[in-house]
Amino acid sequence: MATSEVEVAELTPAQQIVELEKKYVLQNYGRYPLALKRGKGCWLYDYDGKKYLDLISGIGVNALGHAHPHITRVIREQAGQLIHCSNLYFHEYQGKLAEKLAKHSGLQRTFFCNSGAEAMEGAIKMMRSHGNAAGGGKIEIVALENSFHGRSTGALAITGQPKYRHDFEPLMPGARFVGANDIAALEAAVSDKTAGIVLEGIQGEGGIYPMYAEFLRKARELADRHNALLVFDAIQCGVGRTGHWFSHQMIAPDVQPDIMVTAKPLSCGLPLGVVMCNEKTSGTIRPGMHGTTFGGGALACRVALEFIELMENGLLEQVGRVGEYFRTGLRDLQKKHTFIKDVRGAGLMIGVELDRPGKNYVMKGIEEGLLFNATHDTVLRFLPPYITTEKEVDRALRVLGKLFRTVTV
Repeated sequence: MATSEVEVAELTPAQQIVELEKKYVLQNYGRYPLALKRGKGCWLYDYDGKKYLDLISGIGVNALGHAHPHITRVIREQAGQLIHCSNLYFHEYQGKLAEKLAKHSGLQRTFFCNSGAEAMEGAIKMMRSHGNAAGGGKIEIVALENSFHGRSTGALAITGQPKYRHDFEPLMPGARFVGANDIAALEAAVSDKTAGIVLEGIQGEGGIYPMYAEFLRKARELADRHNALLVFDAIQCGVGRTGHWFSHQMIAPDVQPDIMVTAKPLSCGLPLGVVMCNEKTSGTIRPGMHGTTFGGGALACRVALEFIELMENGLLEQVGRVGEYFRTGLRDLQKKHTFIKDVRGAGLMIGVELDRPGKNYVMKGIEEGLLFNATHDTVLRFLPPYITTEKEVDRALRVLGKLFRTVTV
């Protein structure tokens, strides 16, 4: 046995995982020093058996936590029947899931894909198709500064954070950026050359910044005035994360988009994204213009249906209640620590803005058995599973209180 193989064999299982990744996996992630083995409910466990309260849920993906009995049952049953058959054929679950999404979104048509970025690419193609059909150089897409729409090249082109774009430029032309909630800037940017307006109801990667009702209504008005499509990115803030089915439904009356994309929590850890649109907009994609290999498979769609049924049976209300309880506790901590500038969000999508970098708090949180992350450098981001209760929140607040008292930067 080679010396290097002997050395690897002497490592712990977690260390072996790290060394293998360093040797064979593309080094594009700045991973935290933690290897996870299994999960149960709101908890994750490492290779030494230490448990961690999961307040990030795979960046908003594991909506029902880990090893949820309903989801494991459905996966087991469906894996023994049909996982994938391609979109050349029908299967039982796409139509049923599309019907549920139409019911809760008000948008009549759904295209199934694999991820949020792929869903955004579909929305971009719909905006461009709409603009080209109108003629007159109608190709511009107005998006927001500080936004994040995915890492594919089209999604990057309308992502309003230069740090994500500059290594890949030149990107798709025609993107214009305005400040979030800046109505005057939005009015100045939208014109008859605008094919679409894209915004997140709550900016996620940008630091958990909600859009104001007046701004959403102005976006709808301008889209109608200039024959542009209004697109809501609900990849992170959709499908119950805010305590509402979709974030734009937080205001009354709500503002209905022409297109909405979502993904993260929909299939509870299995890859599934969707583009939803109204009947008027559905004509922008005709047979042969767009497609996907894996999107909308039987397994992912059946899991999503099980998830939505649980949401309909009281889980959505729990997200709203527990989220308010969590934010109240965080605001109590804010009163004790002047470096906490703001607590914001909705439901179980929560940001705590600090006047300093958040990385040390994240790292110390791992040591204390609490998993969350920092986005936009100074914002601690919490995206707990929807099954989180006040009991888990109390545990989180105790640990966060300790971190805020003891961590130095």
